[in-house]
Amino acid sequence: MKIVVDLSRCEGYAQCAFLAPEAFRMHGEEALMYDPNPDDTQRDQVLRAAAVCPVRAIPVDRLQGRQAPAEASPS
Repeated sequence: MKIVVDLSRCEGYAQCAFLAPEAFRMHGEEALMYDPNPDDTQRDQVLRAAAVCPVRAIPVDRLQGRQAPAEASPS
């Protein structure tokens, strides 16, 4: 899976870092760091994180026809 964060849209809400901490992390108070190629074991967490981004700054490729979860509730 590949992810890209549109850092020009990202406003540092860090919702992604809470839902997929192995793929996303905040550095300081505003800088988002992320793994552009997380392994497939993180797929569901990354898709949930992308779905809850309030500014939709995380487009995620849809490999193998999988879709983002309908409801992005933390598990």
